[in-house]
Amino acid sequence: MRCSPGSMLNLLRSGRIRFCSRRGKSRLPLWLRKIWAYMRLLVQSLCFNTLTDSDVVFDSIFEPVFWTVDYVTRWFGLVFVCLVVILTSSILVIAYIVLLPLILNTYSPAWIAWHICYGHWNLIMIAFHYYKAAKTSPGYPPTEKNDRPFVSVCKKCIMPKPARTHHCGICNRCILKMDHHCPWLNNCIGHFNHRYFFSFCLFMTLGCVYCSISGRNLFLDAYNALERFKHLDLEKPGIPVTGMGLLIGLLPSGQTNFHTPAPSYTFKERMIHKSIIYMWVLTSTVGVALGALTVWHAVLISRGETSIDRHINKKEMQRLAAWGKVYRNPFNYGKLNNWKVFLGVEKRSHWVTRVLLPSGHPPYGDGLTWDIFPVRKDLIPV
Repeated sequence: MRCSPGSMLNLLRSGRIRFCSRRGKSRLPLWLRKIWAYMRLLVQSLCFNTLTDSDVVFDSIFEPVFWTVDYVTRWFGLVFVCLVVILTSSILVIAYIVLLPLILNTYSPAWIAWHICYGHWNLIMIAFHYYKAAKTSPGYPPTEKNDRPFVSVCKKCIMPKPARTHHCGICNRCILKMDHHCPWLNNCIGHFNHRYFFSFCLFMTLGCVYCSISGRNLFLDAYNALERFKHLDLEKPGIPVTGMGLLIGLLPSGQTNFHTPAPSYTFKERMIHKSIIYMWVLTSTVGVALGALTVWHAVLISRGETSIDRHINKKEMQRLAAWGKVYRNPFNYGKLNNWKVFLGVEKRSHWVTRVLLPSGHPPYGDGLTWDIFPVRKDLIPV
């Protein structure tokens, strides 16, 4: 019996229908198919266009790690602020209760006046700039529609980003002229509080160096005193008396040891020496660590850069160098002018009123446009 082409076609169609019906019955659950589709979308998103590079792949792979760090830093910001306040307050308590009486009793009137004036000036500058850096908003780009120029669109906020604006994962929004997020301030460092942050670092470093240098001799004396107290504590409490000593009545009845005299130091003296050591070790350690950070930020300010600008400019220099070109930072106005713009110095008197004294003046510009040099280059002759 011969099979006509029409019968063969009907047979194939019926077999296909049966196969599809069986495959439909064995399909995966809906929730599992959704997860599989999402994983396929993640994999495909890594190579969705030619702009994908190693940085995009790295960010995508380590996104859970970055999210965890941002979450922990966001919730522990208040803890870091309290830690700064507690440590600074402990140094102040030691300075007023322990060091100030020593200064008044041992130093000459000229040195007393110097320590009191400089110490309180430094303290005021530290407290003022820390408060302003923590409470001043770093600056945010506008959320409503406007005609301001922008250089890109934030992939998280889905909003236009002006030049030097970057997204902070901890604050979960874009920051104007962002430098970094400081956990010790529980705030981002941006256009409107960058000067406060740097001034706080500078004056805190000067205060730590001042305490470390002026308290060096006190630290050595306190350390030697504690070592001497330790040796006294290790001595035996008495000499056993046996044999004829008990018979001739060297000791009262029932006592078998000579009692050593009371220690030549008090609990108050021991605590004073320990507090001096604590103050010197803390201020010396913070002075070295914070001093290195301050020097690094001073170098960046001299170049007209932020911490993020530094990484971007480095990549641009390498990219243009491969083409035989030289990259120039468009925000670098020269070292002196960079400092004048950063500190808000417009005339000579501002070096005193705006730098050496507490000042709440705002920075140049609004942080949205950077195409015009805000001050004349000949404001202060070099």
